[in-house]
Amino acid sequence: MNIWKAFLNFSILLSQVTVQSEPAQYDIVIYGGTSAGIVAGLQAKAMGKSVVVIEPTHREGGLTTGGLGQTDIGNKHVIGGLSRQFYERIANYYANDSAWKWQKREEYRSGGQSITQKGESTLWTFEPSAALKVYRDWIHATGLTIVHSERLDRENGVSKDGAVIRSITMESGRTFKGRIFMDTTYEGDLMAAAGISYTLGREADAQYGETLNGVQTRQARYHNFVDGVDPYRIKGDPDSGLLPFLDPNGPGEEESADLKIQAYCFRMCLTDHPGNRIPFYKPEGYDPLWYELLLRNFEAGERGMPWINSSMPNRKTDTNNRTGFSTDFIGQNYDYPEASYEERDAIRARHLLYQQGLMWTLANHPRVPDKIRNEVARWGMSRDEFVEGGGWQNQLYVREARRMVSDFVMTQHHCQQRDIVEDSIGMGAYTMDSHNVQRYVNADGFAKNEGDVEVGGFPPYPISYRAIVPPREEATNLLVPVCLSASHMAFGSIRMEPVFMVLGQSAATAACLALDAGVSVQDVPYETLRERLEQDGQILNYGASYQQSQLDGIIVDDTKAILLGNWKQSTLLAGYRMGYKHDGDARDGNSSATFAAKLPKPGKYEVQIAWTSNPNRATNVPAQVKHAKGEGNFLLNQRKEPNQDIGFQRLGVFPFGTEAEVIISNQDTDGHVIIDAVRWVKVVQ
Repeated sequence: MNIWKAFLNFSILLSQVTVQSEPAQYDIVIYGGTSAGIVAGLQAKAMGKSVVVIEPTHREGGLTTGGLGQTDIGNKHVIGGLSRQFYERIANYYANDSAWKWQKREEYRSGGQSITQKGESTLWTFEPSAALKVYRDWIHATGLTIVHSERLDRENGVSKDGAVIRSITMESGRTFKGRIFMDTTYEGDLMAAAGISYTLGREADAQYGETLNGVQTRQARYHNFVDGVDPYRIKGDPDSGLLPFLDPNGPGEEESADLKIQAYCFRMCLTDHPGNRIPFYKPEGYDPLWYELLLRNFEAGERGMPWINSSMPNRKTDTNNRTGFSTDFIGQNYDYPEASYEERDAIRARHLLYQQGLMWTLANHPRVPDKIRNEVARWGMSRDEFVEGGGWQNQLYVREARRMVSDFVMTQHHCQQRDIVEDSIGMGAYTMDSHNVQRYVNADGFAKNEGDVEVGGFPPYPISYRAIVPPREEATNLLVPVCLSASHMAFGSIRMEPVFMVLGQSAATAACLALDAGVSVQDVPYETLRERLEQDGQILNYGASYQQSQLDGIIVDDTKAILLGNWKQSTLLAGYRMGYKHDGDARDGNSSATFAAKLPKPGKYEVQIAWTSNPNRATNVPAQVKHAKGEGNFLLNQRKEPNQDIGFQRLGVFPFGTEAEVIISNQDTDGHVIIDAVRWVKVVQ
């Protein structure tokens, strides 16, 4: 029997023996002790409501305590409320000398988001055990009730009276009655069991007018095989059959929908400290054919390290997928969202076998390049993390599963702010990011991956309250802040742990306000919700000095600019509105672009310019701002990224009438000149 299944069965049995009588009814019942669930419980508790958080496993915190210590967020300055308090508590934890067992504090250098500004009180990289302690101390201090090892009866466990959920029942028979319910699982199990509309996989681009959804072979620029990797069991012999995990049916029609899911993995907590290291070993059931594509990829010329080994405190890491063959078990999770608990256990066990075998192969196989083999071999699992699993966690990185389909759906257009959200409950701030979905044989007869899409270059964007609220006819007392209503591509940006915490707090706040007013979750007045969220430190929009209705400003894209000279359209789907132009590094002064805008009223406006940075860009791009009192001249260094908090480079504030112009040229430049977009933002007086 699988060790995790045995442990869970024992925990369920124990809970049946020790269970105490439930209150007649909770104000709020939260199913899923993920980071979102914990924060939602803390917020409901703070607002004086009776609340219970039910976690199906023995460990709360989800991925935040399950190995994802390298916090992915993009712009951490838009993370507020209890979510930011969590990262402040992490910083306080590591401020104590006792937290540093395997290295000194001054020896630690984060390769990712850490304390990056003088006086900043947060820390964004941490060990799984540190996150667990922070959460458990917080839970204990507030008296929040957490129930472990209770799994929802997904067939008959939701009792409804019309559109009102009355109670949920676990496999053990334990029943929880509530006035409002929340689904904070990664899988959306309560949502699905309650009969809420949802979707799986990828939508076609045409469904929401997107450009990045569906099958995306043209986006396959990252995390792919080098050219020339033979896909057949016997090289050059199609009759020998495909190697494992290659889809014989090919990728499908470009931009079309499918039910395939982006790949899962385990976020490994590795260490190179001899006293804390468990060496990688060959697992029982190891199949060398599973890794033949890995070895052929090296032999075809791959030289990159097949992992992102982000440094955590105490000589540990958060290790994630990288290159064409790595920790992502591509194509082997399609059934997971709808699978039974037993089937999910089997999928999880197969992912574990794959990843354990992968690490042994990388550390020991003679066909792995010496440099990579020697580097991997000096690492191992951490003895003091996930002790029950010998350093391996139970929490699979469920990047995406079910997604609710409500009356409002977040899409690529909301991320890139072509469509504007007016009822913000928090900010998304990460690249639209999908890991690979499938592995196939291309037209040249080589192995390739498909599904990886990584498109950023946009500022933080608001997430709608309507995206966490089900259709009224399906449930009036349920909120879904994790498996929210979003397209595959929008969810790929939203699905970050800090954002899930933000949405969990906002959902709990809305639930409490609904209870206080005696209304459905659909009828919570947004102005009342916004006022309370801001009171509790939630950040609902960027640029606090701008009026909310003017946040997007007046934007002129390169497609609307008046062009002189020889501008070339980029082949990359990047930048504002998914495209930009460049001058081909002409350096001749013959090319210019005039961005002209009609402003709604005279006054002071901040001028901002967008571009995509690259080492081949010019460092001295002339930009002329024509305003009511003359003109301002600037030189743009396009090798550097624009301001990350808004995605545009701020030039300054100028007085304007109703006419405005910015002219960009390639006069005397020292590299490629990029034209993308110019924005004018009205400054509040």
